[in-house]
Amino acid sequence: MLVEVVVGRIGRAHGIRGDVFIDVTTDEPERRFAKGATLRLERGSNIEVASVRWHRGRLVVSFKGFADRTAVEQLTGDRLYVDVPADERPSEPDEYFDRQLVGLEVRRADGEAVGSIAEVQHMPTQDLLVVTMGDDERLIPFVTALVPTVDVEGGYVQLADVGGLLEDVE
Repeated sequence: MLVEVVVGRIGRAHGIRGDVFIDVTTDEPERRFAKGATLRLERGSNIEVASVRWHRGRLVVSFKGFADRTAVEQLTGDRLYVDVPADERPSEPDEYFDRQLVGLEVRRADGEAVGSIAEVQHMPTQDLLVVTMGDDERLIPFVTALVPTVDVEGGYVQLADVGGLLEDVE
């Protein structure tokens, strides 16, 4: 079974030869944006990666059939998708794709279910789990000290016994 995932958004053009910056939304850009990789545009058509490089910490890509700045500017803002096997895992053993985490049950240290992961926010210093608990929402830093157990197959994450993670502390 395949699942559709967003791997990036096409940013502004870079130079005059059809290069564009990519706002990357995948943890493994070298896997998704390899030369020859086929991506799907938001509008539904497929596009092939012609070249890939990094420029000042940003991914720069050119696409086959888009030879100059004018041609590639029409793609600005489009999301890029790929279909991946549902059971695909990240390259590193203690890493997770967002799609593996969203929907998992969130449990307190004592095992009591309190909510579920609605989203993963990628911040500059660390990722945050957006946990919904009824009408309430909490942001939990996704670090081992606070989220020691992640059981994707079991369908849950378990939090450490740290006051203030799920309730307001005065």
